[in-house]
Amino acid sequence: MIPLHPEAVDSRPEALRWVMPAGTLAFTGEVRSAPGELGRLVETGVLTALTVEVAAVTTCLSATGSWASQGAFVRSALHAALANPAGWVPVLPTTPGTRDADLAACALTVLAGRVGDFIRSHGGVVELVSAHDDVVTVRLTGSCSGCPAVGFTLHARVERALRDLHPGLRALVAV
Repeated sequence: MIPLHPEAVDSRPEALRWVMPAGTLAFTGEVRSAPGELGRLVETGVLTALTVEVAAVTTCLSATGSWASQGAFVRSALHAALANPAGWVPVLPTTPGTRDADLAACALTVLAGRVGDFIRSHGGVVELVSAHDDVVTVRLTGSCSGCPAVGFTLHARVERALRDLHPGLRALVAV
Protein backbone atom coordinates (compact mmCIF):
# COMPACT_ATOMS: atom_id res chain seq x y z
CA MET A 1 0.00 0.00 0.00
CA ILE A 2 1.33 3.41 -0.97
CA PRO A 3 1.66 5.73 2.06
CA LEU A 4 -0.62 8.78 2.01
CA HIS A 5 -1.41 11.62 4.33
CA PRO A 6 -3.90 14.43 3.73
CA GLU A 7 -3.13 18.13 3.97
CA ALA A 8 -5.59 21.00 3.86
CA VAL A 9 -5.31 23.33 0.87
CA ASP A 10 -5.22 27.01 1.90
CA SER A 11 -8.42 28.93 1.06
CA ARG A 12 -9.99 25.82 -0.53
CA PRO A 13 -12.04 23.87 2.02
CA GLU A 14 -13.36 21.58 -0.73
CA ALA A 15 -9.82 20.38 -1.54
CA LEU A 16 -7.50 17.92 0.17
CA ARG A 17 -3.94 17.32 -0.98
CA TRP A 18 -2.92 13.69 -0.45
CA VAL A 19 0.87 13.56 -0.13
CA MET A 20 2.50 10.40 -1.51
CA PRO A 21 6.01 9.32 -2.55
CA ALA A 22 7.38 11.28 -5.50
CA GLY A 23 6.95 9.61 -8.86
CA THR A 24 4.09 7.32 -7.80
CA LEU A 25 2.25 8.33 -10.96
CA ALA A 26 3.99 8.89 -14.30
CA PHE A 27 2.43 12.27 -15.11
CA THR A 28 1.40 15.55 -13.52
CA GLY A 29 -1.68 17.64 -14.20
CA GLU A 30 -5.44 17.26 -14.24
CA VAL A 31 -6.92 13.77 -14.41
CA ARG A 32 -9.47 12.75 -17.07
CA SER A 33 -10.18 9.37 -15.47
CA ALA A 34 -8.91 7.27 -12.60
CA PRO A 35 -9.28 3.55 -11.99
CA GLY A 36 -11.85 1.83 -9.82
CA GLU A 37 -13.93 3.50 -7.17
CA LEU A 38 -11.96 6.76 -7.40
CA GLY A 39 -13.02 7.08 -11.03
CA ARG A 40 -16.63 6.39 -10.05
CA LEU A 41 -16.46 9.15 -7.43
CA VAL A 42 -15.52 11.58 -10.21
CA GLU A 43 -18.10 10.19 -12.66
CA THR A 44 -20.92 10.53 -10.10
CA GLY A 45 -19.90 14.05 -9.04
CA VAL A 46 -18.82 13.22 -5.48
CA LEU A 47 -15.39 14.52 -6.51
CA THR A 48 -15.24 17.41 -8.97
CA ALA A 49 -11.54 17.25 -9.82
CA LEU A 50 -8.34 15.27 -9.39
CA THR A 51 -4.93 16.86 -9.99
CA VAL A 52 -1.65 14.95 -9.88
CA GLU A 53 1.56 16.58 -8.65
CA VAL A 54 4.99 14.97 -8.44
CA ALA A 55 4.39 13.96 -4.81
CA ALA A 56 0.65 14.43 -4.25
CA VAL A 57 -2.87 14.10 -5.60
CA THR A 58 -5.33 16.91 -4.89
CA THR A 59 -8.98 15.88 -4.66
CA CYS A 60 -11.87 18.36 -4.78
CA LEU A 61 -15.14 17.44 -3.11
CA SER A 62 -18.47 18.62 -4.50
CA ALA A 63 -20.23 21.46 -2.68
CA THR A 64 -22.85 19.02 -1.36
CA GLY A 65 -20.30 16.73 0.30
CA SER A 66 -18.23 17.00 3.46
CA TRP A 67 -14.81 15.62 4.28
CA ALA A 68 -16.17 14.35 7.59
CA SER A 69 -18.55 12.02 5.76
CA GLN A 70 -16.54 11.30 2.59
CA GLY A 71 -12.88 11.56 3.64
CA ALA A 72 -12.29 7.93 4.63
CA PHE A 73 -14.09 6.70 1.52
CA VAL A 74 -12.01 8.96 -0.75
CA ARG A 75 -8.82 7.83 0.98
CA SER A 76 -9.68 4.13 0.46
CA ALA A 77 -10.57 4.74 -3.18
CA LEU A 78 -7.34 6.70 -3.72
CA HIS A 79 -5.24 3.92 -2.14
CA ALA A 80 -6.82 1.37 -4.47
CA ALA A 81 -6.40 3.61 -7.53
CA LEU A 82 -2.72 4.26 -6.79
CA ALA A 83 -2.15 0.50 -6.87
CA ASN A 84 -3.11 0.67 -10.57
CA PRO A 85 -1.00 3.53 -12.01
CA ALA A 86 -1.65 2.42 -15.60
CA GLY A 87 -5.36 3.13 -15.11
CA TRP A 88 -4.86 6.88 -14.63
CA VAL A 89 -5.49 9.05 -17.71
CA PRO A 90 -4.43 12.72 -17.81
CA VAL A 91 -6.68 15.40 -19.33
CA LEU A 92 -3.92 16.43 -21.72
CA PRO A 93 -1.83 13.75 -23.35
CA THR A 94 1.65 14.19 -21.95
CA THR A 95 4.88 12.36 -21.88
CA PRO A 96 5.95 11.13 -18.47
CA GLY A 97 8.02 13.64 -16.52
CA THR A 98 11.74 13.29 -16.81
CA ARG A 99 13.67 12.38 -13.70
CA ASP A 100 15.35 15.81 -13.75
CA ALA A 101 11.99 17.59 -14.04
CA ASP A 102 10.59 15.53 -11.18
CA LEU A 103 13.65 16.29 -9.06
CA ALA A 104 13.33 20.03 -9.81
CA ALA A 105 9.63 19.94 -8.87
CA CYS A 106 10.48 18.20 -5.60
CA ALA A 107 13.19 20.77 -4.86
CA LEU A 108 10.82 23.65 -5.57
CA THR A 109 8.21 22.04 -3.30
CA VAL A 110 10.74 21.83 -0.46
CA LEU A 111 11.98 25.39 -0.98
CA ALA A 112 8.43 26.77 -1.11
CA GLY A 113 7.38 24.85 2.01
CA ARG A 114 8.36 24.74 5.67
CA VAL A 115 12.08 24.47 5.01
CA GLY A 116 12.06 27.57 2.82
CA ASP A 117 9.83 29.34 5.35
CA PHE A 118 12.37 28.56 8.08
CA ILE A 119 15.24 29.94 6.00
CA ARG A 120 13.27 33.06 5.05
CA SER A 121 12.23 33.64 8.68
CA HIS A 122 15.92 34.04 9.53
CA GLY A 123 16.55 36.48 6.68
CA GLY A 124 17.98 33.92 4.30
CA VAL A 125 17.14 33.31 0.67
CA VAL A 126 17.42 29.94 -1.04
CA GLU A 127 16.86 29.42 -4.75
CA LEU A 128 17.06 26.44 -7.05
CA VAL A 129 19.92 26.70 -9.54
CA SER A 130 19.63 23.29 -11.18
CA ALA A 131 18.46 19.69 -10.81
CA HIS A 132 20.33 17.19 -12.96
CA ASP A 133 21.34 13.53 -12.62
CA ASP A 134 19.94 13.33 -9.06
CA VAL A 135 22.02 16.32 -7.91
CA VAL A 136 20.31 19.52 -6.77
CA THR A 137 22.23 22.80 -6.77
CA VAL A 138 20.93 25.72 -4.72
CA ARG A 139 22.10 29.26 -4.05
CA LEU A 140 21.89 30.56 -0.46
CA THR A 141 22.05 34.33 -0.01
CA GLY A 142 20.86 36.94 2.46
CA SER A 143 21.67 36.13 6.06
CA CYS A 144 22.81 32.64 4.96
CA SER A 145 26.01 34.22 3.63
CA GLY A 146 28.62 33.69 6.32
CA CYS A 147 26.19 32.05 8.75
CA PRO A 148 27.91 29.36 10.84
CA ALA A 149 24.78 27.17 10.66
CA VAL A 150 24.48 27.20 6.87
CA GLY A 151 25.89 23.66 6.53
CA PHE A 152 23.48 22.32 9.12
CA THR A 153 20.54 24.08 7.49
CA LEU A 154 21.52 22.82 4.06
CA HIS A 155 21.95 19.18 5.02
CA ALA A 156 19.73 18.64 8.07
CA ARG A 157 16.81 20.62 6.71
CA VAL A 158 16.90 21.04 2.93
CA GLU A 159 18.56 17.73 2.06
CA ARG A 160 16.50 15.67 4.51
CA ALA A 161 13.20 17.12 3.24
CA LEU A 162 14.30 16.65 -0.37
CA ARG A 163 15.26 12.99 0.25
CA ASP A 164 11.79 12.40 1.70
CA LEU A 165 10.29 13.45 -1.65
CA HIS A 166 13.05 12.11 -3.91
CA PRO A 167 14.88 9.17 -2.29
CA GLY A 168 17.24 8.88 -5.28
CA LEU A 169 18.93 12.21 -4.49
CA ARG A 170 22.71 11.78 -4.82
CA ALA A 171 23.80 15.18 -3.56
CA LEU A 172 22.73 18.67 -2.58
CA VAL A 173 25.26 21.34 -3.52
CA ALA A 174 25.34 25.04 -2.63
CA VAL A 175 26.99 27.57 -4.93
